[in-house]
Amino acid sequence: MKLTITGFSNSGKTTVFNALTGLNLATTTYPTVISPELEPQIGMAKVPDARIEKLTAVYNPKKTTYATVEYVDYAGITSGDVSQNTKVFNLMKDADAIVHVVRAFEDEAIVHPMQSMDPVRDVKSFEAELILGDLELVEKRLQKIEEQAKKGKKQDEADRGFLQKCKKALEDEISLGNLAFNEEEKRLMLPYQFLSTMPEIIVLNIGEKDINSDKVKDLQNKIEAYFKETRQSAIPPVIALCGKIEMEITQLPPDEAKAFLDDLGIDEPAMHKLCRISYESLGLISFFTVGKDEVKAWTINKETHAQQAAGKIHSDIERGFIRAEVVGYNDFISSEEDMNRVKEKGLARLEGKTYPVRDGDIINFKFNV
Repeated sequence: MKLTITGFSNSGKTTVFNALTGLNLATTTYPTVISPELEPQIGMAKVPDARIEKLTAVYNPKKTTYATVEYVDYAGITSGDVSQNTKVFNLMKDADAIVHVVRAFEDEAIVHPMQSMDPVRDVKSFEAELILGDLELVEKRLQKIEEQAKKGKKQDEADRGFLQKCKKALEDEISLGNLAFNEEEKRLMLPYQFLSTMPEIIVLNIGEKDINSDKVKDLQNKIEAYFKETRQSAIPPVIALCGKIEMEITQLPPDEAKAFLDDLGIDEPAMHKLCRISYESLGLISFFTVGKDEVKAWTINKETHAQQAAGKIHSDIERGFIRAEVVGYNDFISSEEDMNRVKEKGLARLEGKTYPVRDGDIINFKFNV
């Protein structure tokens, strides 16, 4: 799973990236808007999961493997600069979702590219840039279709009609995520990788003094209200974190980090919450394999069938699938964390190929090749 971290310049994107990944990339302040350095930075973050920690304590394995999220730090975009933004957008398109960092901290030493700090305005402006990026793509594709038609080359009329439908909506400043598409249109949409259809997570990068403040809660409510007014599709999660503090926390030993969080009145690092939201917003779940060698969380989409889930471990297991021995995590915990007790209580199940794996299932796959 890959998520791109983006937003306007000087919003603290790289600081948030460092907080999420535990890396320590240099953060740069741009006194004016400049052309971006288009080399993306990539980092991995473990998805916090108390269940895998508990299973590790039970089995004491040689290795524990968490589910992970890949975050990519891209250059910032600039309001109204289609040429610059297109370069950034083209790099973003292979991501599964957008993490949009919105500046909500005051700092006179860091110039805001729009000269003033207004998070709600910035969210609206960013959404407008996504629409403009999609519109440019649609117009270029339609222009190419017309040029080819003039040369006598037969064109796909369904594709042309689909693009014209998109063009009209985008010219009306309507996100493509708000349009209803039939199955054929959804098929035609796939190669275009439209930005305004990508899942999005809004991250308000706040100042330390605003942690747990009513001011931040009010901002979150206003941004959520904006999306409710303008979107028929899912409303993006809106979370708040202080990137500077979160980055500092990742550089501390665990005991010192805990004391630091307690002093600030923070239950857990916001990066943990963001990792979980990133995971959940894409409709992902985890199943577990357990043993003395390794306890591991495997990432799959919701409603993935057991045979497909087996393929996440190895193609041979999928190909030779016989059955899945399944125990729900909660059933395991309620049975004294003992698989023998689970079986005695009749809580272990044998499932076939089409069983839809549930979040937290502990699975042992039986196969023969």
